[in-house]
Amino acid sequence: MIELTDLEMAAARQRAKRAERSLKQATALLDDNHGLAISLALCSRIRAGQARAKAAKRRLLKIVPPTTSH
Repeated sequence: MIELTDLEMAAARQRAKRAERSLKQATALLDDNHGLAISLALCSRIRAGQARAKAAKRRLLKIVPPTTSH
């Protein structure tokens, strides 16, 4: 039977991947020359994407803390 932590980990991994993919897309769009207004909007989108990716990774670490080997 699937445990709740496995489902939570899968959802957290999906969130992190989605945020990273969105961040890559926004960065790629910024490399194109679309004008000042669009570039400013993309910068805002990139900052928000970075925050989402960071938050998703933190949630993933809260579910399963990294193991330390002694």
